Amino acid sequence: MLLAGLVGSKILMLFTEPEYRADPWQLVSLDFLRSGGVWYGGLLGAVLVSAWLMRRYQLPWWKTADAFAPGLAIGNFFGRQGCFAAGCCWGKPTSLPWGVKFTELGHEITGVPTDTYLHPTQLYESFAMLLVFLFLLWLHKRKRFSGQVILAYALLYSTIRFAIEFVRDDPRGDIFGLTTLTGLSTSQMISLVIGITALIVLIVRRRRAQQLAKTDELVANGARA
Repeated sequence: MLLAGLVGSKILMLFTEPEYRADPWQLVSLDFLRSGGVWYGGLLGAVLVSAWLMRRYQLPWWKTADAFAPGLAIGNFFGRQGCFAAGCCWGKPTSLPWGVKFTELGHEITGVPTDTYLHPTQLYESFAMLLVFLFLLWLHKRKRFSGQVILAYALLYSTIRFAIEFVRDDPRGDIFGLTTLTGLSTSQMISLVIGITALIVLIVRRRRAQQLAKTDELVANGARA
């Protein structure tokens, strides 16, 4: 799954970063290999491989995914700390008191501007996902149905990511011209799909769990009668 995540993140980065498409030889460069990749690509790659592994080893999909969900959230927390340390995924210029300036070394590595204060978008997401991690741990002990935790993660992460993208300012590509057409980044479009899907499935599974609970209650009452 780790390898699938790395491969998936690199594949999506290939589509979102025009310099790699313009010069395919960069695919084997040190710069490409040491780049973190695109989180959503890594997530989708890991989900596909995990689905195959669960099917192969006959693991329950929803229960297993619920167990992984808090780990994904804390992974987001540490991953964005790494982004902040490297200087990638930077935000738009800001006059807010918590704006940050990056060093010349960061500019040399990632191209982050150094002449103005920027939104620390990496930290916005990092600390937001730390809160999500704590919430998912709490939810896991109180969940009403299998799948509630992973679906909550998908809904919360996609909402947070969609919002933060508005104040990001690093180049994030324009796949098939969709960003130009919609004004939304690639990650925002993926967030919309994942968030809406997660919300629909969450509602459906919750209603199904409630119906099963009512049926069990009726059967239990009938047996006592």
